[in-house]
Amino acid sequence: MQILRHYENTPDDVRGGVVVMGNFDGVHRGHQAVIGKGAKLALSREEPLVVVTFEPHPRSFFRPHDPSFRLTSFRNKAHHIEALGVDVLMVLNFDEALSKLTPLEFVENVIVQGLGTRDLVVGYDFRFGNQRVGDAAFLKSQASAGAYSLNVVEAIASADSEVYSSTHIRELLIAGKPGHAAAMLGRPFEIEGRVQHGDERGRQLGFPTANIELDGYLNPAFGVYAIRAGLETDTGSFEWFDGVANFGNRPTVDGARILLESHLFDFDGDLYGKNLRIALIEFLRPEIKFDGLDMLKAQIGMDSASARRMLRVRAAGAP
Repeated sequence: MQILRHYENTPDDVRGGVVVMGNFDGVHRGHQAVIGKGAKLALSREEPLVVVTFEPHPRSFFRPHDPSFRLTSFRNKAHHIEALGVDVLMVLNFDEALSKLTPLEFVENVIVQGLGTRDLVVGYDFRFGNQRVGDAAFLKSQASAGAYSLNVVEAIASADSEVYSSTHIRELLIAGKPGHAAAMLGRPFEIEGRVQHGDERGRQLGFPTANIELDGYLNPAFGVYAIRAGLETDTGSFEWFDGVANFGNRPTVDGARILLESHLFDFDGDLYGKNLRIALIEFLRPEIKFDGLDMLKAQIGMDSASARRMLRVRAAGAP
């Protein structure tokens, strides 16, 4: 997948393709349906499939002091978009200049002149332009001029009529329900980042951990999780391991910052500086404070056994 960052100099072989536009935080099943509509059009027309998204997330730009809320970092979002067969990911820098474009200026400058869009696909709730006043109805009114054709994908719901939404997924993760969130995402929720040096207390306890800070990610419920950990290889692919992780501020050792600490089963190697994708599979228990490191070590052993058992059962039930 090719990644571009400036609509003003879109290559000729990308112009005139099928453009799918949105924030796509989480790349959940609803987003997948929107991108999937674009993929079908691109295949039928033998045109490139171009997904346009925005970084930073507009909410972060307008409300920089809000608590972290993202379901996907840019890197993680790109992984999931690429997995959908997208040819080009256009990442527009959401800054003051872009935020002040009127809906008409955005259509003319970005969609028509910049990207040379032939077919445009958006979700029913896509908003754009100064004060977010642009919507699907406005895009339809502009499409009638013949510059592009518009496809609006309506809300997608689960079998029990729950509309797939990033907001609802956030609520589930905060409530300690990663399995329910995975059903809406279409895959487990992941936190991706570089492994940092810590105090090595896990190694001293016999359970070495890979430590990742949640830079911009939503904070899921504090506690212990059964996980799958994807270690990026030199070729850019990922090798996956079962494991157990604690997310929180480590009250037993008076932790001063929030960390995701992951112990990978049956792994022996150096993880410092490596890129890891930590998929939260199931919530095992809340984070608690123990009376000493011996009790903590015993509990980690029990948590590890529980995680192994749960992940083994899930793997056995996979198709």
